[in-house]
Amino acid sequence: MTPIRIGLEYFTPWTNDVGYQIAIANDLYLQQGLEVRQVLVDPLAGDTLEHLVRGEVDIAVCPTNRLLKRVEAGQALRGIATINHRAMETILTTTSTGIQRPLDLQGRRVAFNPTPRGIALVRHLITSDGGDPDSMIIVDSGSREINADDIVAGFADAFFGAYWAWDALFGTTPSAQRVALPVDEIGMLAYPSYVLAVRADSLPTDRESLTKFLHASEQGFRLAASDHALAVDVAVRCVPYVKPELIAHSLNILPATWFDEHGQWGNHPWTKHRAYAQWLAQHGVLQDASVVEMTLIDDLFDAVSESA
Repeated sequence: MTPIRIGLEYFTPWTNDVGYQIAIANDLYLQQGLEVRQVLVDPLAGDTLEHLVRGEVDIAVCPTNRLLKRVEAGQALRGIATINHRAMETILTTTSTGIQRPLDLQGRRVAFNPTPRGIALVRHLITSDGGDPDSMIIVDSGSREINADDIVAGFADAFFGAYWAWDALFGTTPSAQRVALPVDEIGMLAYPSYVLAVRADSLPTDRESLTKFLHASEQGFRLAASDHALAVDVAVRCVPYVKPELIAHSLNILPATWFDEHGQWGNHPWTKHRAYAQWLAQHGVLQDASVVEMTLIDDLFDAVSESA
């Protein structure tokens, strides 16, 4: 039995992890000779990629842009599968603010973690809608996740970063009073949010195990997409502090992001990845967009197809 530790991308498990969880709960990995364990990383010791570099996990679920940045900085990491084929982030606000589009963010207090990418993305949205991004007032929320209740309480007028399929659903503010604007519907391109990363030096020795992992993971995600009751049951067991109704809602809207327009799971949508890398380079987040070509590999999926 080959052990594999998968580092989850968030502070806690969430519904985007349910494919791996179903594969564990239904012995899909065990049938491939793999003993897979989920690992929640220590946020005080770095993100999932930092844990991957140190060898504390074998596979890391990570934001695409962070992987590109690390490879550009010289770290030998590779992306072996794309998990989400569209952007997850929103501009979150409430009806009481009157904000309905990026243009309305002019002169308003917008909370987010002011990373180079975050600043560039919010400015891009305002500019694309004909506004002046310099008039925006940035409220540094760090890594804190803001929900609609915080906006009602006056923390800010809007928040960039809440996921439309997860934390934008949190809080006691009635849904009719929430405004969640997915960024890829208001001026930003539809970039792939999350990928699976491994250390490059693991590819020659662990290729067979990684292929089996991808095969069983695909089975798990397809089960999650086709059997809503199963997905909710497993997710509730892994995220017991979130109301089952919220988990059920999330799992109604999230699965479409796991597959491309042809219904394929895991493969890299190269047109989207290249466009996103180009955008990151144009806005100074990356030095060279071509780093995407060496970062992402998809030859493991040839083996997955052969084993299916």
